[in-house]
Amino acid sequence: MKKPSLLIIFLTVFIDLVGFGIVLPLLPIFARNLDASGLTIGLLMASYSAMQFLFAPVWGRLSDRVGRRPILLLSTAGAAVSYAIFAVGSGMSGNAGLAVLFAARLMAGICGANITVAQAYIADVTPANERSKRMGLIGIAFGLGFIFGPLMSGLLGGWILRLPFFVA
Repeated sequence: MKKPSLLIIFLTVFIDLVGFGIVLPLLPIFARNLDASGLTIGLLMASYSAMQFLFAPVWGRLSDRVGRRPILLLSTAGAAVSYAIFAVGSGMSGNAGLAVLFAARLMAGICGANITVAQAYIADVTPANERSKRMGLIGIAFGLGFIFGPLMSGLLGGWILRLPFFVA
């Protein structure tokens, strides 16, 4: 296995979390614009985490078989596609728009379940005595993603409300 740069793994997780953080603050606004109920908004927001919960072991097993790098690349590309789908859905109306938003959030959650693969990748390439320190990079990527994602959402959404979804 080719040893990856820890920076690449860090950036993968950071980009995932920036995308998540960009969408999250605006999600209720777009859902309300589509006449979604409070329950529907809650389900829409929870759908991402539910898919992460279900697919983390799937990605983990698959990465054991085919390798960490292909899974990280596939899941990151899939997340980008899911955010593009969300951007399209945010411009639709009614139940069709809500259905597209749900599909995008489900896909984003499936792809966002790659965090366990990133952790496994770090464990694979890091000596045991440095593993805790290197795993801390994932925590840092989470924190920075949750700082910069919502910040970008607010800044970009102030110009054009749908713009953050295209950036994500």
